[in-house]
This record gives sequence, structure tokens and C-alpha cells, in this order.
Amino acid sequence: MSGAPLRRVARVVLLDPEDRVLLLHGHEPDDPGDDWWFTPGGGLEGDETHEEAALRELAEETGVTDVELGPVLWRRICSFPFDGRRWDQDEWYYLARTAQTTTVAAGLTELERRSVAGARWWTCRELAGAHETVYPTRLAELLRRLLDEGPPAAPEVLDTEIV
Repeated sequence: MSGAPLRRVARVVLLDPEDRVLLLHGHEPDDPGDDWWFTPGGGLEGDETHEEAALRELAEETGVTDVELGPVLWRRICSFPFDGRRWDQDEWYYLARTAQTTTVAAGLTELERRSVAGARWWTCRELAGAHETVYPTRLAELLRRLLDEGPPAAPEVLDTEIV
């Protein structure tokens, strides 16, 4: 990773009443075949808190605003290439629940419009059997533990992921 400061990111592990998790389907802007699934979220803007960024990004990317934001579940440092540059991030994953299962990606940035192909609710079983790339990579296992044991007492630090 470069020596530049890490981009501060808030992500949302959004669960519906059936404990399905909402993931966005992303791809390289110029190569839809290079694709993956990921949790909603994005970088903090200005003096935003992580909580404010999580809720704003969720609304922009999914249209879901009827949300009960819970604790930070996980933290992860990651680095990956996207759209011709390297992104080095410090990601905080928040638990959130909603009964609002219809999604509308009304607030996407220009880059997001070129790289987000939609959203889908996944069951834990579907995630565990998925052949698609999902970030964070252990999401199926992490979600299973979350549903079985509830949120951790303090945020769990996930392995650094460098793609």
C-alpha cells in the first residue's frame, strides 16, 4: 500500500426482517465481466462521522432510509485497483436493519453509475454457496456468526485484504 493516508470508509451490513443481507453488484467501469458483490457504503465527506456517512451512502446507493443503525461489527484495511487507480481504505462495517426491501439507486455518482449493476438480497446460505467474488471475502462466515451470536462486544478487526 502507498504511504498516503487511508481513505476513511463507512460500510453497511444491511439486514432485512428475514436476515438477508443487501449487496451491490459492482464491476470495472470499462469491463463488466470483471465483477464482484459488496456492501453499500463509501468515503466520509468533510467532517462527517462514520455513522453519518453510512446512512448517507446507504440512501444514495440503495434508496433505503428507514434504517436502524447498529454497532460497528468489523474493521478492515484494504487496498485494491479500481478505475485505473489504487484505493487504500480503512473500512468500518456497521450493522443495520430495515423493513424497506425495495431499492432505488437514485444518488449514484458518475463513477458509480458506470460501475454498479444493481443490488440483491442474499440469504446466508446463498452467500455460502456463491461462486461470485464477494467483499469482504469472509462475509458468509462473518454473517453466519453474526446471526448466531449477535454483534461482537467490540469491533472485530478483519485481515488486511490487498487485491
